[in-house]
Amino acid sequence: MIQIYNTLTKQKEEFKELEKGKVKMYVCGPTVYNYIHIGNARSAIAFDTVRRYLEFRGYQVQYVSNFTDVDDKIINAAKEEKISVQELTQKYIAAFYEDTKALNVKQATLNPRVMETMDDIIDFIAVLIEKGYAYEAKGDVYYRTRKFKDYGKLSSQAIDELEQGASARVNSSDQDKKEDPLDFALWKAAKPEEISWQSPWGLGRPGWHIECSVMATKFLGETIDIHAGGQDLEFPHHENEIAQSEAKTGKQFARYWLHNGFVTVGKDDEKMSKSLGNFVTVHELVKQIDPQIVRFLMATTQYRHPIRYNETSLTEAKTNLAKLTTAWQNLAYRLNDAKQDELNKEIVAKFEALEEDFIAAMDDDFNAQNGITVVYEMAKLLNIYANETIVTKATLVFLQEHFAKICAIFGIEFTTENELLDQTIEELILERNEARKNKDFARSDEIRDQLKQQGIILEDTAQGTRWKRI
Repeated sequence: MIQIYNTLTKQKEEFKELEKGKVKMYVCGPTVYNYIHIGNARSAIAFDTVRRYLEFRGYQVQYVSNFTDVDDKIINAAKEEKISVQELTQKYIAAFYEDTKALNVKQATLNPRVMETMDDIIDFIAVLIEKGYAYEAKGDVYYRTRKFKDYGKLSSQAIDELEQGASARVNSSDQDKKEDPLDFALWKAAKPEEISWQSPWGLGRPGWHIECSVMATKFLGETIDIHAGGQDLEFPHHENEIAQSEAKTGKQFARYWLHNGFVTVGKDDEKMSKSLGNFVTVHELVKQIDPQIVRFLMATTQYRHPIRYNETSLTEAKTNLAKLTTAWQNLAYRLNDAKQDELNKEIVAKFEALEEDFIAAMDDDFNAQNGITVVYEMAKLLNIYANETIVTKATLVFLQEHFAKICAIFGIEFTTENELLDQTIEELILERNEARKNKDFARSDEIRDQLKQQGIILEDTAQGTRWKRI
């Protein structure tokens, strides 16, 4: 039984899907005016891990994550780069796909864009005006926040306490048009030479919050199972989404709200963000560090917990990932000389008991930290049986397949690295084996040093010579 901490109710709840065996999940995506930083990547990885676990548990997940491809930051960035908004957003959407692929994040079922849903956004706003939840003011359209009686229920804030914060987030020209400082923009009148669309209220473009309400309900339905995003989106973005969506449909917008913790940097554990200038882009990072190590660090931390990003955490992730890779490779090497036979029921039972422990850990609000601890125990078991000559090939295959399936939840994909060796390196390893057989240790050491210069480390074991890249 999966238990999810629901930000809306501030407690763990049993997960019950709307439609049996299916999960409708919406995750707020990036504003595409620059390369994503690892704080952005945290959200993508955290909820990719959640998605993968739900699929592991047998659910069919419809996963929608948007691209915000028009807003103030995008318009300003396009001006700076002297290209159109469309050219800029296409450039960074392509970069997003490239970077998240490097991190082994599965592509969403659908990545809708604001520009592609403009008619739907305009129609949605028109309904809110018709119902009295929104009003036009000199080409802008604002949402009447106080009219929605449950406003503040996600962030647990009384509406009167929000007024001061709302006033600080708007400029004086907006204030002059608003009926109330808490009201927020659904549609913004166009400024000179700014990208815009025709609407019943004149030329303009959408406010930020409306887009997710429109895209979530259009592609997933009026009520969805899970809505997720970064902790910083809880208020006002997700609060406003609830107000807009439920005012329009009269139905609950999302049953479970999930929010991931921040990535922090520095001795003061500052939140990583573009505004603070303390960010590291994934685009540059994956050129310097194996992206699977970054993915492992992010995926094996419980999604609601903060992640401290530094050399120590990366080194620890690298070491732990290597342990799992070595365990899988041990089985791969052992399979070469194992005999086909029936499954060893005692060994399988031990592994299946660990699988049950893993499921129990992950069922508890996707607790990846406890889950990966069980996976380390699985790795120990694999290492033991990889060295037992009496273990049958069928048993080794079972262990390998089940271990790989569980590790895939964390985005870990194993390969038989021998296949990556080019012909020259293969020949050198064979030559070294022959030299060792003939007790020509000088030549054996010479080949070892030569391969090391090419980034190949050799390990001599009872099962033969193994290698890994450094």
